Amino acid sequence: MTATDPSLPNFGDADLPAGATHAEIAANRFTEATLERHKREGLELAVRARWVALAVIAVLLPMLNFSFEMIYYELLLAALALIGWAQRRIGRVGRSGNELVLLFVELSLTTVVLALPNPLDQSGWPAAMTYRFGAFSYFFVILAAGTLAYSWRTIMAIGNWTAAMWLIALGLVWWFGKTDPALTEAAQTAFGQDQKMAQMLDPNNIDFGLRVQEIILFLIVAFTLALSVRRFNRLLLDNAVLERERTNLSRYFSPNVVEELSHNDDPLKEIRSHDVAVLFVDIVGFTAYAATRLPQQLIETLRAFHARMETEVFRHQGTLDKYLGDGLMATFGTPMPGERDASNALECAKRMMEAVDRWNGERAAQGEPPIQVSFGLHFGPVVLGDVGANRLEFAVVGNTVNIASRLEAMSRELSVQLVMSEAMHARIQVESGVSAPMLAGLRQLEDQPIRGIDGRAPLWVSD
Repeated sequence: MTATDPSLPNFGDADLPAGATHAEIAANRFTEATLERHKREGLELAVRARWVALAVIAVLLPMLNFSFEMIYYELLLAALALIGWAQRRIGRVGRSGNELVLLFVELSLTTVVLALPNPLDQSGWPAAMTYRFGAFSYFFVILAAGTLAYSWRTIMAIGNWTAAMWLIALGLVWWFGKTDPALTEAAQTAFGQDQKMAQMLDPNNIDFGLRVQEIILFLIVAFTLALSVRRFNRLLLDNAVLERERTNLSRYFSPNVVEELSHNDDPLKEIRSHDVAVLFVDIVGFTAYAATRLPQQLIETLRAFHARMETEVFRHQGTLDKYLGDGLMATFGTPMPGERDASNALECAKRMMEAVDRWNGERAAQGEPPIQVSFGLHFGPVVLGDVGANRLEFAVVGNTVNIASRLEAMSRELSVQLVMSEAMHARIQVESGVSAPMLAGLRQLEDQPIRGIDGRAPLWVSD
């Protein structure tokens, strides 16, 4: 990734799922949405953690050393809190020069305040005494907060920048820092027989070995945290793929079915049979309608129709089996049967009618002719299972499906909008009661001949 790719997620090639490219990731809106959400959540957590840590330090410092020069460090804490607020405001997924500049300023400011002498300090101590208070440990707060919001590359940058700045500050203090030779002589006098002790307790001694040790330990921790963040990034991208797959499933199955599919490895693999409710819906006279419309108008009409119909299918715990040109087939009770499958199917059909009525109102306002739809509903046994070899498809087959389709076709010759079988009607009475409100408005027709059924059978219709 180069600096000219601001739209891409701020991860290296090793962070991408196997076989994926940056272009594929950038084109995946599910991945982008996931990364954006996690970046925002990470920034919020990082800023809150920073403010809590800074507040604790702000209270701790006066308790350890209640003096005027502590104001200098309190001002640093306030500046770091302000930088955190700015990072939250400008943070985004992808390479961000502004974020890196703020991070560099933050580390530079912290280095200057912690490594160089306090200008408010009037004690006159040697500059090397600054290192006696373990100030370098405060960089770990910045590093830890960074893991909540930044990529592994940025974590490594924090480690490298901090090491470089601390070494530069160390050189400046060693070359230009204030010293007091008398203190060195006093230490030599007091511990002359133990040169190592005299050197350790010399106020002018910067102790380069200890300073290098601090830097190496910090780099080890930064490298370890970078690996952890890198691993988390991979898990995040894998999770984005799972979200995309879950979203794709939700286009065909209701949310409760998607939930079941996501928690079972092979819930559809086993071939089985049980009773389901089958619903067919179709646009009446679509062939004549299509003859006078442009292809683009036809596609827009079908999209608007299908969108309204599938919304009601999913809202009533149904499964969208397939689109059938200007219609669709939906099943209720797949892949697993429920207690109200027939009732949900009829309720879905009624809500579809209302949705079409509202849509026709919109079409009338635009000068478009109304759309008429017809429905066929049947309840009975079907066979369910995966079909196909390499590309699997969940199939619902059986005479119940054929009868539901033929009932929908019969609506035209009967001049009604909905045709429902006696089996469907009886099942709704079992599920919702003999006087269920959803059965209101249905009227029974005398026995009718239905292809696929021997003899004649009563039907229930709605105008």
